[in-house]
Amino acid sequence: MPIRTRFTIWRTLATAAVATLTAALLTPAAAVAQAAPHESRPVYSYAHAVRESVWVDTGLDEDRDGRTDRVAADIVRPAEPARRGRKVPVIMDASPYYSCCGRGNESQVKTYDAHGRIVRMPLFYDNYFVPRGYAVVGVDLAGTNRSDGCVDVGGRSDIRSAKAVIDWLNGRATAYTTRTGRKTVRATWTNGRTGMIGKSWDGTIANGVAATGVRGLRTVVPISAISSWYDYYFAQGAALYDGGPDELAGYVQSDAAQAHCAAVRKELADGSPPSGDWTPLWTARDYVKDAARVRASVFAVQGMQDLNVRTKHLGQWWDALARHGVRRKIWLSQTGHVDPFDYRRGAWVDTLHRWFDHELLGYDNGIDRAPMADIERHPDHWVTSRAWPPHGTRTTTLHPATGSVPGVGTLGARPAATGTATFTDDPRHGETDWAAHLTTPTPDKAGFLTAPLTRDLRLSGSGRVTVRVTPTTATAHLTAVLVDLGPDTIRDYADADEGITTLTRRSCWGESTAGDSACFKDTAAKTTAVDYTVFSRGWADLGHHASLRKGVPLTPGRAYTMTLDLAATDHVVSRGHRLALVIAGTDRNLIDPPSTRPTLTLDLSRTTARLPLVGGAPALTRALPATAPAAPRPGPLTGVRAPRDAQAVPAP
Repeated sequence: MPIRTRFTIWRTLATAAVATLTAALLTPAAAVAQAAPHESRPVYSYAHAVRESVWVDTGLDEDRDGRTDRVAADIVRPAEPARRGRKVPVIMDASPYYSCCGRGNESQVKTYDAHGRIVRMPLFYDNYFVPRGYAVVGVDLAGTNRSDGCVDVGGRSDIRSAKAVIDWLNGRATAYTTRTGRKTVRATWTNGRTGMIGKSWDGTIANGVAATGVRGLRTVVPISAISSWYDYYFAQGAALYDGGPDELAGYVQSDAAQAHCAAVRKELADGSPPSGDWTPLWTARDYVKDAARVRASVFAVQGMQDLNVRTKHLGQWWDALARHGVRRKIWLSQTGHVDPFDYRRGAWVDTLHRWFDHELLGYDNGIDRAPMADIERHPDHWVTSRAWPPHGTRTTTLHPATGSVPGVGTLGARPAATGTATFTDDPRHGETDWAAHLTTPTPDKAGFLTAPLTRDLRLSGSGRVTVRVTPTTATAHLTAVLVDLGPDTIRDYADADEGITTLTRRSCWGESTAGDSACFKDTAAKTTAVDYTVFSRGWADLGHHASLRKGVPLTPGRAYTMTLDLAATDHVVSRGHRLALVIAGTDRNLIDPPSTRPTLTLDLSRTTARLPLVGGAPALTRALPATAPAAPRPGPLTGVRAPRDAQAVPAP
């Protein structure tokens, strides 16, 4: 079983390191003489760590049993600091998945001994960070595992589950030694400095708690996280899933919640109509609007091909944080809904270690001066960017127009004076079908291509496509996608494992006990050769062209203007490749179809794509050839398989 030397060499030095630390504590002059630390080291015993559980009072009674709900917080912390009068910071992962579904690539769940003490905390955080002087706290969201209350899918109960624990860690809330008892317990062992981390729903809770502005929360590390629950279920009125938050609550809730939370589930169902209208329920679950309240720094991580928690969540959250001056860092991978521990493990553990050391321990290790962004440009090949989006990125307008080949349009810097393009919604087809036939006319899409680029062209951030379109029926859905037309080798994000392959060998990241191993299966990039890459997407219901608050029936034959938000990305269209825009109807398996099959006519003179180009309009001008190019080669192109039918679960 291979062991990572960098993270285990300190095992052999632990006794000496503890002795050295003790001597320093006993001799203040020597301590002053020592240089300020730059890295926390594994000098504490994981085998003898304190393992305990508390139940924190949330002040809510969501299950309506006449007493306030208590949420369970399982704690693993080093024993030695408390004995020496030293307080430690906290790394917290608040999750609904600790018993129903599991965490990480190996679907780990919490396990307990006969006395109810935590034996295994999922993931590597406790194994790695507890020996380095951190406490790790795993919080069961209300209505899950060992917590009271009800799951309300991103609402006040979900958020209060974690916020109440932070309040307790900082002396502002009450916790008990048991779920129903009266004996209280204080967190005397911590300085209250807390960092929240988690993937998917867990990371969503980190976003939501940060948006409360709670004191004591110093940093959050949201991985593939939701920033607004409306945008998880709908894209500008178009339904992304056949299901709502009431079904999701039932997926994760405990047996006790199943028995007592029918009223909450009904409120979730009633407040989230399938029409796609924005309701007060969605306002209460929109963290973007509260970005001004965020005090914590944010280290955001996202797979740019995540078709579960789609990258619109990252883009709008990131932009809102930037507007309010929140300190930020970002990683962007080519994967789908995958944790960075499973696609860039060594660099991830090292970076996360430095991040928490800086944010929670105050160590001056330089990570705040490092490049803001790490971006996976090709499988396992990463580049950095001092800022994200890079300085000099400008929103630049591109215009679709008719081309020399009927049904194959052009995309360039000059507006089209006239012209139309027509397509008919076909729910059997989607983005892979459209992109595969970009160079030939098909009735289900309107495609527009630049000439082969003479220079690389980088898009970084979020774009928009505005259409002027006339439908033939009373309902219509729209999709806009950006395509890099050219050969490449990419991560196979459409595969079941979304760009990784899980291997049989293991590597170890921290200390182990008999019940909690620090060793996890290694992974490798799963790649595929393609002729094109879809790299940004946006969807909308045309009936919501005027407002998300209320969709309206369309008048056949009337023209409507609507702007589709494109998901955030960072992608380079290489020299010799073409940048393409596709506008179509239903994107199969990614949005639900409308009740009719309309034909839609685009007014090209009033249709534009406003894209975030590094270098802006001059970069576009330099990348486009001065002379008219030859028509593209006809024929089907090869890409990834069609996206799988999406499930309305922000997957563990």
